[in-house]
Amino acid sequence: MPSQTIHQCIQRDGLTTPAFIYDEEAILQTLASLQSLRRGSGLRILYSVKALPFMELLKIIAPLVDGFSVSSLFEARLARETLGNSRTISITTPGFREDELREIATLCRHVAFNSVNQWRRFKISLRGEAQGGLRINPQLSFLEDARYDPCRKHSKLGVPLTEVKSILSDEPETLSGLAGVHFHTLFTARDFKPLALTIDHLEERLGPWLSSLAWINLGGGYLLDDPEALSDLGPIVEHLRHRYGVEVLFEPGKGVVGQAGYLVASVLDLFESDGKRVAVLDTSVNHLPEVFEYQIRPMIAETQETGPYRYLIVGASCLSGDVFGEYGFDHTLETGSRLTFVNVGAYTLVKASRFNGINLPAIYAYTPRGGFELKKFYDYAHYRAQWTSG
Repeated sequence: MPSQTIHQCIQRDGLTTPAFIYDEEAILQTLASLQSLRRGSGLRILYSVKALPFMELLKIIAPLVDGFSVSSLFEARLARETLGNSRTISITTPGFREDELREIATLCRHVAFNSVNQWRRFKISLRGEAQGGLRINPQLSFLEDARYDPCRKHSKLGVPLTEVKSILSDEPETLSGLAGVHFHTLFTARDFKPLALTIDHLEERLGPWLSSLAWINLGGGYLLDDPEALSDLGPIVEHLRHRYGVEVLFEPGKGVVGQAGYLVASVLDLFESDGKRVAVLDTSVNHLPEVFEYQIRPMIAETQETGPYRYLIVGASCLSGDVFGEYGFDHTLETGSRLTFVNVGAYTLVKASRFNGINLPAIYAYTPRGGFELKKFYDYAHYRAQWTSG
């Protein structure tokens, strides 16, 4: 939930809605909690750019991390532009384009291929400029919902561990020159017990081969809001570093920005439909696509579940399923009332669209000085540029 100060500002200040807000202070506090872990264990933190790649925010994050992790050439370019030439960028993606790999190798220090086939085909493209790695699927699931599970059956993400083990046994020269391995097995995990089990699982099957590597990338998918749980990461990192002599990388994205982001909308209209009160907002599920993709019910700061005033909160597009859900309030809503979607700092702006021509959210920073700073505003010129050839 937003702090009382932020919430008061949202209700009082002249924000243009829909508005996406990121709380700089909250992000800095999360990164500060990682500093003792970095110093004590030697863990290298790479912020996952895909979560929120807004460049002004990247510049704030950069001094408090060891580099960035990226998933595409464009993200790599943005990361390098932000970090300069001396910092680490690591990349993995389900499929590299041959025509992009030469440039990627000049931008990134680590390139983790998603398949043995791509490793065989493209390792020569690295030409000693980047270290080649392999994404592994540990084939150890902790998630019941396959939509979130990188280790699901028939997963497209990484080389199955059984295949890696077989190659090392039958044709180890195939992996000669490999510098590291990457794995990412979870989604919004609140503790590191699954990571410890995954490491045990890998060690039992890969054994001494891990000592031949220069780095192991633990991926992301972990929330960082519990200091006690975070302290469990240190011993895992120290074990890997001391036993195998590897650099250990960690790629938090949502854990850094997720709870520090808000989407603020205003009520445009109120009416009844089949006995339910409906409140139409000036935003849309197309600004929060994961609501529709995964059929989740987003949290709204102003609601009270047991409140006597019930409203079906809907978006302004013509999509009939543009519905956020039914919510209770302790007061009636009015035209112009503001509602604040919380914990939406990750994967919101990067997925938002202008469906129906509804404008993208303006971007504001809530700064340590207090108050909002408008960072970016979209208008018709941006919309037109997207849909014209000139």
